[in-house]
Amino acid sequence: MAKNPFIPFSRPWIDDTEIEAVSQVLASKWISTGNRVREFERAFAEYLGVKHAIAVSSCTHALHLSLVVAEIGNGDEVITTPYTFTATAEAIRYVGAKPIFVDIDPDTLNIDITRIEQAITPRTKAIMPVHFAGLPCDMDALQDICRNHNLVLIDDAAHAIPTEYKGQNIGNIGDLSAFSFYANKNLTTGEGGMITTNNDAFAKPLRPMRLHGIDKDAWARQSQRSIWRYDIATEGYKYNMTDIQAAMGLCQLMKLNKQHERRRNFAQIYQTELASLPQISTPVAPDNPNEHSWHLYIIQLHTGNRDEFVESLREANIECSVHYIPLHLFEFYQEQYGYRVGDFPCAEAAFERVVSLPLHPGLTEEEIHIVINTIGGFFSHAR
Repeated sequence: MAKNPFIPFSRPWIDDTEIEAVSQVLASKWISTGNRVREFERAFAEYLGVKHAIAVSSCTHALHLSLVVAEIGNGDEVITTPYTFTATAEAIRYVGAKPIFVDIDPDTLNIDITRIEQAITPRTKAIMPVHFAGLPCDMDALQDICRNHNLVLIDDAAHAIPTEYKGQNIGNIGDLSAFSFYANKNLTTGEGGMITTNNDAFAKPLRPMRLHGIDKDAWARQSQRSIWRYDIATEGYKYNMTDIQAAMGLCQLMKLNKQHERRRNFAQIYQTELASLPQISTPVAPDNPNEHSWHLYIIQLHTGNRDEFVESLREANIECSVHYIPLHLFEFYQEQYGYRVGDFPCAEAAFERVVSLPLHPGLTEEEIHIVINTIGGFFSHAR
């Protein structure tokens, strides 16, 4: 297969705006948690229409702190999907709770809502859905289940900025939501995350909790000319975001809608052009274009060997990926909880078929068509 110019799977959309903003923070000499973090939190909350946004150092830490303030701990159970990155279940383990996996819908790849209630036990304290690839879960049904069983709804929104659900932004619906700003996310700060909530009782302890439980961080103490005196108001962790990251996040937030439009347009080209190939399924696309962040564009193969397909794209200089290896297939989760191959057949079947294609705002339409033509060539050659 002929070589193309290298087409990366994902690239952050960074330009002189971010470089200048970070340079200003460096020049200010205040580089840890300070005024930029506060600005970023306010801007993020306003963007989503949510009451509180608390910046932290990763989405994993956002999930962990959400579980802590929801008072979930040793012996409790949290229902989630096995079809996610390990951080989702990892955070549940941080508080001593057990991740209870529920299989996925084979079309949306989100948690199968119809299977959740049968997994609820007296030890269940929360449900942690993942908006897979940026497609929202059925939040109405999840809220109903949580109300009926007195459970906390903590959504893993790592893929879901910006995603709407029936006119509301994800991050403004669940009891607590956790966002990721990792390098490949739609909004990146390199590393970082955000917790959003409309619950004052959750928000109040979260702010000190993310920085050792200190009631006044260094920026607040300096602003009040009280450099050394502080109190430990709650249990704490070292999960704070820096002003360097927040400066970058503010720039990313300002162009989030523009980059989402580019992702959405590229996804539509994929949808239209790949629909003629019977060997694959394209992802579920909602009628409302805002109800998908298109963080990932994932096709499912119905013929041939998935790994050979991935290798053929790589040989053509096209970088792609596979999202995800179901958690119950990993040795650790099998040893810890007794999960086995066959426990979640929909997740396993999807894993055998899925391929994530390049999708980021730095792509061009020409590169999208190179990917599409390469895929068509693979199946023509296979025939």
